[in-house]
Order: sequence, then structure tokens, then C-alpha cells
Amino acid sequence: MLAFLGAMALVLVAGAPWVLPAAAGGTNLESPRDVEVYIVDDSFILKWNRGSESLSNVTFSVDYQIPEMDDWTELPGCQYITSTQCDFSSLQLNVYDELKLRIRAEKGNNTSPWYEVDSFIPFHKAQIGPPEVHLEAEDKAIIINISPPGTKDGVMWAMDSSSFIYNLVIWKNSSPAEERTETVYPTDKIYKLSPETTYCLKVKARLRMQRKVGLYSPVYCINTTVENKLPPPENIQIDGNNQNYILKWDYKYENLTFQAQWLHAYLKKIPGKHADKWKQIPNCENVKTTQCVFPQSVFSRGIYFIRVQASNGNSTSLWSEEKKFDTEIQTIILPPVINLKPVNDSLRVYIGAPKESENKSVDEDYPLIYEIIFWENTSNITNKIVEKKTDFTFRNLKPLTVYCVRARALIHYEKWNKSSGFSDTVCEKTKPGNTSKTLLIIAVICAVLLSIPVVVYVVKVVLRCVKYVFFPSSKPPSAVDECFSEHLLKNLLLSTSAEQIERCFIIENTNAIAAVEETNDVDEDYKKYNSQTSQDSGNYSNEEDNSGSGISEELLLQETL
Repeated sequence: MLAFLGAMALVLVAGAPWVLPAAAGGTNLESPRDVEVYIVDDSFILKWNRGSESLSNVTFSVDYQIPEMDDWTELPGCQYITSTQCDFSSLQLNVYDELKLRIRAEKGNNTSPWYEVDSFIPFHKAQIGPPEVHLEAEDKAIIINISPPGTKDGVMWAMDSSSFIYNLVIWKNSSPAEERTETVYPTDKIYKLSPETTYCLKVKARLRMQRKVGLYSPVYCINTTVENKLPPPENIQIDGNNQNYILKWDYKYENLTFQAQWLHAYLKKIPGKHADKWKQIPNCENVKTTQCVFPQSVFSRGIYFIRVQASNGNSTSLWSEEKKFDTEIQTIILPPVINLKPVNDSLRVYIGAPKESENKSVDEDYPLIYEIIFWENTSNITNKIVEKKTDFTFRNLKPLTVYCVRARALIHYEKWNKSSGFSDTVCEKTKPGNTSKTLLIIAVICAVLLSIPVVVYVVKVVLRCVKYVFFPSSKPPSAVDECFSEHLLKNLLLSTSAEQIERCFIIENTNAIAAVEETNDVDEDYKKYNSQTSQDSGNYSNEEDNSGSGISEELLLQETL
């Protein structure tokens, strides 16, 4: 029950915050309503409406609180205010810190409840005010100088004064409907105007990152001057060529001299005049042609403005339209150098980065990538790849095949793309791959296996010849063996001492002859037997001789008898 009563009390207080018991003999005061904070540049204004229009002599007071403070503090410039607004621009605070405000009405001893404003960060709530503009007229141009919004010592845009982008709207005073919108620098020129004509313009600032758009300045009008006798050069153009820049322009008169100057582009973003910051371009002073050549080393990497002026004795033209020049866009990329090295059935590619003057590599300033065209020499089908590395390999190629490669360098930058020309075509033949090596090994093994029988046969034939010549066989050939009888062959193999000698006898008794023949027949049989059983190698036994001599002795004995 107590909790319910407490909740009801909170609802009543929240629903009617301005209800306040009247002081003795006094009246109730309503809190201010429709309270709004307006911040334009460094100007802080708090506005509100009265809670009761019928009461008079009512004042208003405002307190503030920041994170570093535990208690509320009176807001300077906003105490006992009789009007419905107050200016607290004098408050010194961090525009990036959260700020809390509260306001109440006061009359004598009576006060209304506090009306608390939603907390806010001043920088987020701030509105960009109108810039201040100064104009100077030429015959066909207007020079404009813009001061950034805010005060000179203001803190609101102190960190963004050079980040403002200015949008300008210009029109002829005689035809306000024909407006022209341009984006300009704090110090800039508006070209392509007509001489002796009144032009009006207004400018507003914006911050791109913070998505803040400012208020337009008041309208400014100015008259252009009479046309100058010598017109300024036109169509300024700059090109790169090897290690030089070529500056060209158009001019309708001849026999004049020209000079060219340059300025750092970042100076354009700084408010103020920069006439003394322009510098002479080398080799582009007092030239009699409509072009001049100067080395690229004159400019380091960056953005510049270039202008040209014509002179004829003591008469000079106004400066030409300022030409924006970005060295990155004018960068010349030379073709890369390609080297190939065959590795088995692959080709290893080496890319040499193109070089600038002074042997400085381009990719020190710009990220280079390479587009490589690759094809088989006997085919019209090409393959294209993109590589960031300068050393890579084409794999699984046909062995013993000629392949060709060419490449070019590319720069992919945030705002632009640029490429070199293609390199010279380089061709190389791949080496035998692993499959070819395997086949070669198999072929060699097969050849060796097939050659072994041939080698064996040749060796065998050679050995036969050697054996026949140097080690002939002791057994005669079969043809020879057939022509000789075994008995004759045996006699040929007998030694001289054992050779048979034909014996001659004088036979007188025929009976003895018959006996001798019988004996010889027996001896012949015996010789055959003895020859077959003998273990002697080539010579007959001595018994044959002894028996022969015995028979001779018997014959001699018979004869004597």
C-alpha cells in the first residue's frame, strides 16, 4: 500500500512539475516552457517562453553542470533575466563535453520548479555560420577570399578551419535566374565571366566528415573590369615524357614571351592571400614558344597549381586560369623486365620492377601489381593472371615445350588507375618432366636387358676364337679321324724308341715260317687285348717287345738246329 501511494506521488510530481505551493501571500509560478539552445559558431543562445503571460516582474535564472562538477552552478550571463533569452557565449567550456542546463522563473521569494534541458554536446549541436567574403574584380574573372565561419579566436571550429568546403552560387545581376554553382577554395578565382558586367554571389561552408552544412553568407555584388589588351594564355596542359614534364598552352598572338609559376595546392586551403608563395618553374621563364620542358625532379609527390602569363615588352596579360596538377596522375610507369628459368616441367618467372630516374623504384611510392600474359608458343590461346609478387612459378606444364610470357605493371590507387606498356616477349623451353625421366629410365633398363644376350653371345664368340687360335684342341676333327685307322693313329702317337720296325728275314725253312705265322696270329690277338686293357697313355706295354724278341730267339735256335 505504501509503495502504491509512493508511485502515485511520483506520477503527480512528474505530470505537473510546475506546481509549487504558494508562499505566504504569494502566487504559484509556472516553469518556463519551449526551452531551446541555439549554437551558431561560437555564439550560445538559450531561448524559452513564459509559463504565464499574465504575471509581470518575473525574472529567469539558469544553472549548468558539466561532468567534472558534482553540483549545479549559476550560468554566467543568464541570471535574473527579464527577457526570454540569454547569451552564455562567455562560458569557457570544452565544446566536446556534455553540458546540462536548467532554468526556473522567479518573482520575489517565489520560484517555479526547475525545468531541466536535455543534456547535449555543444559541437554536435552547433550550426555552421555564414563565412565572410572579400571580392576583387578582373576583366573575365573574380578573385574571392573567404574567411572561415566563427570568430578569429573561436574554439568551436578551431580544429576544422582548414577542412571547410565552400559552395558558391553566382549569377549575373541582370538575370538572377541563371545561377552557377561552384566549389571553391578559401582563396580562388571564378573564371569565364564577361567584362564590365555586374555579378552577385553568396557562399556557404560545410564539413564533409561531420555532415554539417552552414548558412549562406549575405549576397555580395561586384563589377568586372574592362577587357585587358593582352589576353591570358589558354588551355594549359602538362604531360609527362620520360624524366621530364612538358608544359603547353595556346595563344593567338606570336612573338611574345611567356613565364610559368607553380604553387602548392595545400596553400589554397589556408585562408588569406598567397600571391608571394608562387614560384618560378625552371626553364619556363621568358620562353618564346608556347611550351617549355622541365625535369620531373622539380616537383615531389603532391598536388600543385600552375599558371602562365604572356608579355610583350612592358605589357603583360593577366595570369591564365590556374591548372591543377597532380604528380601521381602524371607518373610514367616503364614496362617491367621479365626473366624465365625452366625447372623440370615448370617455369619460374622473375619480374624486375620498372625504374625511374636516379634509379628510384616506382613501387617505393606506389603499390605495383603485374598483369601477366602467358601462352604456348605454338598456340594462339593466351592465359592472363594478376600477381602482386615479383617471383612466382607456372606449374604442370608440358615438358620440352616452348612457352612465352609478357607483362605490364599496374597501379591501383584510391582516385586513379595507371598502367605501363607491355614488356618484351620472353620465351623459354621447359625441361623434361618427372614422367619423361621415368620413361627414359625404363627405356634405358629395357635397352640394357636386351643388350645382355647380345653381349654374352659376342663374348662367347670372341672366347672361341681366342681358344681356337691360342689353345687348339688335341683331338683332330672328326673328318680327319675317319681317314685314319685306329692302328695307324696309335703308331703315330708312339715314341721313337717304341716305334715298330719292319723286320726282314731270310727264310729257308717253310715249316718254320708256318710256325712263325701262327705265333704272330697269337701275338696279334694278345696285342689287341693288351692295348684295350692297358692304362698307359699312348704307349704299349713292354711285354709286347719281350714276346717278340723271344719268338725271334726261337726262330734263330731252330735255324741253327
